[in-house]
Amino acid sequence: MYKLYTRPGSGGFVVEAALALAQVPFEHFDVPKTDQPDPAFLAISPLNQVPVLTLPDGRSITESAAICILLAERHPQAGLAPAVDAPARAEFLRWMAFMSSVLYPAVLRFYYAYRYTADAEGTKAVKQAAVAEMDRGFAVVDAALRGRDWLAGDRMSLADIYLVMLVAWYPDIDKARAAWPDIERLWARLRAHPLMKTLNTSHEMWPA
Repeated sequence: MYKLYTRPGSGGFVVEAALALAQVPFEHFDVPKTDQPDPAFLAISPLNQVPVLTLPDGRSITESAAICILLAERHPQAGLAPAVDAPARAEFLRWMAFMSSVLYPAVLRFYYAYRYTADAEGTKAVKQAAVAEMDRGFAVVDAALRGRDWLAGDRMSLADIYLVMLVAWYPDIDKARAAWPDIERLWARLRAHPLMKTLNTSHEMWPA
């Protein structure tokens, strides 16, 4: 059985969605936010970050994008991503890599600015640069969604859920909805999705 180590409001949101959509059983463990983590947790997450997914064979994997791709591969019947041999698979991989390497790090720099500067007075500049990078990245994704319903292929995939998780963390939600109308269109569709509503109850990613 899978074991998911996570906490509300974290990147575990998209992993929980993946496991639920795949209809696979898993054990859920809430990891408290602390500067003195359990050594046993550090053994599977050296950076003390969630989510972590322990696989049925006992191995553990970190990084939410990697977990999503793995689950899509292991449970193809769930349609979590375009099939490996489908033309849209390239789009799925592109956007998962783009979001995890451009948008997610910018989000982290905004909310954990103190980690990214040795200057005690430098956090404001780190946050400003992080927002600028988010703006640039979300604009790219918004343009890619123009004239289409989903990021990859003709049906919802984990890339879409990953995207709305990230945009929900944008520090000015009203600005985000106005600035990127095609992302907002996708997000509105997912806000109405029964599973997203259920997960939002515990994660509080966006106002109900």
